[in-house]
Amino acid sequence: MPYTHDVAVVGAGPAGLAAAVESAEAGLAVVLVDAAGQPGGQYWRHYDESHARPGDHRGHHGWSAFTRLRDRLDVLTADGRIHYLPGHQVWLITRDDPGVFTLRVTRSFGGSAGRVGAGVSGGTETGPSRAVAARALILCPGGYDRQLPVPGWDLPGVMAAGGAQALLKGHRTLAGRRAVVAGTGPFLLPVATGLARAGASLAAVVEANGTLGWLRDPVGAMSVPGKGVEALQYAVLMARHRIPYRRRTVIREILGEDRVEAVRMARVDREGRLTGPDREVAADLVALGWGFTPSLELPLMLGVDTRKDVDGSLVVVVDDLQRSSVDGVYVAGEATGVGGAALAVAEGRLSALALSASLRRPATAAVVRRLQRAIRRGRKFAAAMHRAYPVPGAWTEWLAEPTLVCRCEEVSYGDLLRACHDLGAEDARTLKMLARPGMGWCQGRMCGFATAEIASCLSGRETTAEDLRSLSTRSLAFPVTLGELAALTDDTASDGTASEATTERG
Repeated sequence: MPYTHDVAVVGAGPAGLAAAVESAEAGLAVVLVDAAGQPGGQYWRHYDESHARPGDHRGHHGWSAFTRLRDRLDVLTADGRIHYLPGHQVWLITRDDPGVFTLRVTRSFGGSAGRVGAGVSGGTETGPSRAVAARALILCPGGYDRQLPVPGWDLPGVMAAGGAQALLKGHRTLAGRRAVVAGTGPFLLPVATGLARAGASLAAVVEANGTLGWLRDPVGAMSVPGKGVEALQYAVLMARHRIPYRRRTVIREILGEDRVEAVRMARVDREGRLTGPDREVAADLVALGWGFTPSLELPLMLGVDTRKDVDGSLVVVVDDLQRSSVDGVYVAGEATGVGGAALAVAEGRLSALALSASLRRPATAAVVRRLQRAIRRGRKFAAAMHRAYPVPGAWTEWLAEPTLVCRCEEVSYGDLLRACHDLGAEDARTLKMLARPGMGWCQGRMCGFATAEIASCLSGRETTAEDLRSLSTRSLAFPVTLGELAALTDDTASDGTASEATTERG
């Protein structure tokens, strides 16, 4: 049996880093598992630390907060108070003993660069997955770019806005020389300015909404004053690089033969209905971003309660101490609602303090109250931004029948229309079973939100949490080899519990 830690923290982004160091400094035995080769998550993604050079952190916000957390992590890891496993991902969690969670971890595809993990008890760095045991969990899985299908989005040269930024931050690589950044929300600005500073020519930033949407909730928009300073900095950079900013405009088609050659843009109204003539702009890179989707594979695997958030995402329900509906499971960061790094750090710290208090290691009440106030302010600001930059309600009207919705299974919008009108699919789950969106390699990570939205639109109703949940629940959090599944069965043959759990989910 593996050593049982007090807490397993999954994810080393802003929330996970804060949760791990706070837990260890409170005296808990911590294991920190992260798919990346070095800490920071998507927000603080950076070049390989072993080859870093001055200026590699340029463009990062809150970099000093990250370096402080990283330094504390290094000290606690060296002291043996945190068992840090970079380059590993958790693909299955079971709770066979009521007091202990078992996490199955394996080497991640992207985990070779950066730091070298200490290995998992009972296995080797390249061997089959092994078990990590803990009495409690703090899940900080983060999120990824939400995507909406558009004609031509499957061409080479089209990528998520976060993907273009990740190549730049993590690998110093420009994804293209003439770019269009499109979608909605403040995240488009750091992507565009980052590309421009690296030498790309920005043909346009294409924003589907207006710029005064924050007036819908001015109190919430002003609840985090520092964000206004950031917005002003981006406005200055946009002007310096002479980047055109197209408001209430969308990309209605991406043009090209073997790769992106141009985009066709059009004006839209507040609901997203096309109102103006097309305008064609040459480009070799299109970076699309429609907000973010939380990664909920692990929380849903454990049966936590969920809800639909202001931005339309499925998120985990937590109380004012970051506790989920499942005893011993705390959730922090984007999985509880997309809100940025500062909010995620506060939630990670609070979850660690709440857990340590539950184990009779009480935290200072003043610190807990201060964190709770910061989280409330962060949530108000996030809600205001979600209301200011919603996904346009009429976006499905941009689609043509041949437009691919699920690229893995090559399911088109026309296939979904026929499944609805001819076969009676009235909800996302039935649409998935009859037309197969979300059944390919990515298991709905890319097309799940769009499929749920299309299903509700075709049925003339609002998207529900159940629609989203049916396309977010997965038997295994990540693809693993048949050998790893076989090893799981062999390891648990004596009592059969994990094998039965796997069979039930499959």
